[in-house]
Amino acid sequence: MEKTNSTPPFILTEWVRKQIAVWMSFLGGMLYRLGMHPDWITVAGLVVVFIASLVIAQGEFQWGGLILLLGLPLDALDGAVARAMGRQGKFGGVLDSTLDRYADAFIFGALSYHFAVLDRFDYMLLALAALAGGFAVSYVRARAGEAGLSVKVGLLDRFVRVIIVVAVLLLPPLMPLGLWVLALGTNFTALQRMWYVYRNT
Repeated sequence: MEKTNSTPPFILTEWVRKQIAVWMSFLGGMLYRLGMHPDWITVAGLVVVFIASLVIAQGEFQWGGLILLLGLPLDALDGAVARAMGRQGKFGGVLDSTLDRYADAFIFGALSYHFAVLDRFDYMLLALAALAGGFAVSYVRARAGEAGLSVKVGLLDRFVRVIIVVAVLLLPPLMPLGLWVLALGTNFTALQRMWYVYRNT
C-alpha cells in the first residue's frame, strides 16, 4: 500500500522532551561526570516503582503515587546520561523498554491485588485490561520497528498512561474513572497504532 504523506501528529511525549531537553542535557552531563552509568539509573527507576507498588498493594494510593512522582525524573535521566557519554550500543534502549514493561506489571499487578482483596473484581479486571492494553501498545511499536517503521502515535502512549496513573493515585476518588480510561484508552491506542502501521506499510 502506498505510504500516506500528512502533517506529523502531535505527540505529547515528544513535546515534553523538547521542553525539558536543556535541563536533561545539563543533568545528564553532570551525572556522567560524577561517574553515573545510565543502566544504573534505569534499574534504580524500576526499584522505585517496585517500592511504590508494594505501597499501592496495601491501599496506600497517595503514598504510592507520591513515590512514583518522585521517581519520574529517573525515566528521563538514563537517556540523558547515555547521550552525555555518547553511548552507541543498543542494549540501553532494550533494557529501558524491558524494565518499563516490568514497571507496568508491578503497578497494575499491585492494583489488581488490592482490588481482589476487597472483592472488587470489576476494578481488578479493569486494571488487568489496562495492563494488557499497555503491553499491546508497546508490542505494536516494537514489531513495527522491526519492519522499519517508527510508531509513536496514539492517544495513550506510556508517558500519558503514567500521568493518569499518578493522578488517580494522588486523587483516589478519580480511581474508577481512571481505570476505565486506562482500560479502554490503552486498547484503543493499540488499535490506532495498528491502523497507522496498516496505512504506512
